[in-house]
Amino acid sequence: MATKSERVAVESQKIEDYKLDDEPYYLPIKNEVELFTAAYEARLPVMLKGPTGCGKTRFVEHMSWRLKRTLVTVACHEDLTASDLVGKYTLSGDETVWQDGPLTTAVKAGGIAYLDEIVEARKDTTVVIHPLTDDRRVLPIEKKGEIVEAPDDFLLVISYNPGYQSVLKDLKHSTKQRFIAIEFDYPEAELEQSILESEAGVDADTAEKLVKVAEKVRNLRTHGLEEGVSTRLLVYAGQLIENGVEPRDAAEAAICRPITDDIEMQRSIMEIIATQF
Repeated sequence: MATKSERVAVESQKIEDYKLDDEPYYLPIKNEVELFTAAYEARLPVMLKGPTGCGKTRFVEHMSWRLKRTLVTVACHEDLTASDLVGKYTLSGDETVWQDGPLTTAVKAGGIAYLDEIVEARKDTTVVIHPLTDDRRVLPIEKKGEIVEAPDDFLLVISYNPGYQSVLKDLKHSTKQRFIAIEFDYPEAELEQSILESEAGVDADTAEKLVKVAEKVRNLRTHGLEEGVSTRLLVYAGQLIENGVEPRDAAEAAICRPITDDIEMQRSIMEIIATQF
């Protein structure tokens, strides 16, 4: 049977595993760094809104490093339960032990809890975060009959993509209005080129061509494309090019194929790619 000190050591090791040693690259677009810092200092929960692959997760990683806080990230999905977030009893050998969930771990560590794509979680699950988002700043653990008070350096951050919201997958107003919101979008051309040069290692000319492809593909959203190509996918294309893949093949694999299955739309995107490569 594990002693109390051994259990604490294991828990501490898990918390240490969440810490970032190296600075995650992030290029500020507007005033998001200042807004996030002010929210952290005021203990205000933060909601990040923006399309897929525009840098929301990287931004949170960068801010956790900048603020020297532990970052616990949860990728939300439709099967995510309150117990998955808060914790549950599990069998360990011959005894039943309590295992903290990622949200409880973040609260106790005084870190940043990041719930990515929160609308994917069940609505009855998201209610569990409400007591952390007002002046109470507590996390009730009903199964243990405990209430964990969040320390001053704890911050709750959620993200979602408004472009995919629907009646069934939208945040309740009672949840939205508990957060300050920071809007994200794809960077301006010059900034996006700088990101590609840094993240993918491509030269300035290749970065410029990839960004021009992205701009034209994003314009197809008014012609039936559900969502434009993300900065993340541009980085993928650049990395393929840097690893010896022909630019047109790289763009097809990283830009064209992932964002649509429609044959006619793929043909239109490949024509755009051909104008640059």
